[in-house]
Amino acid sequence: MHAISRDAPALYITAVAKDRLSVFQTNTIKVIACKAFDEARPSGGFAIYAYVLMPDHFHAITDSFLKPSKVIQYLNGIISRRVIDHLKERGHNASLQKLQRESGTRGHRYSLWDHHSNVLPIFSEDMFMQKVNYIHRNPLRADLWKKLKTIFGRVLESGSVVRLKMNP
Repeated sequence: MHAISRDAPALYITAVAKDRLSVFQTNTIKVIACKAFDEARPSGGFAIYAYVLMPDHFHAITDSFLKPSKVIQYLNGIISRRVIDHLKERGHNASLQKLQRESGTRGHRYSLWDHHSNVLPIFSEDMFMQKVNYIHRNPLRADLWKKLKTIFGRVLESGSVVRLKMNP
């Protein structure tokens, strides 16, 4: 991990699904999104220190070696491509219809994201840990851990949900 400073901040990114749709509800879509995070990291050449998928948005902490707009382009672009391709391949037309938009200059018919992602620079290790703890507690505050507990059982009996993705 790089040293966090005013010259080299970490980035706290929030991206919200179009119309706040609960896109990340099924395990299949969650796995697709997590694999897309893993794909975006080496493709863009940036580090992802922590992230969490919530039903209608995600939070991520990354380094700042790329411009924030480029990091968002990689994360949102790869996640949306993988999710939309999955919906098309499986014939989930009702879901696709909710993501439909007017065809833009590049001819895209669907959009997974609200196009106002939020980026907050993190200048200190204290702020970094505050955001990591927020990411860690976000599913707990939303009572999502109860659903996960039935899936993962003993791992979550302690009430702890690990949502950190550390780079090797």
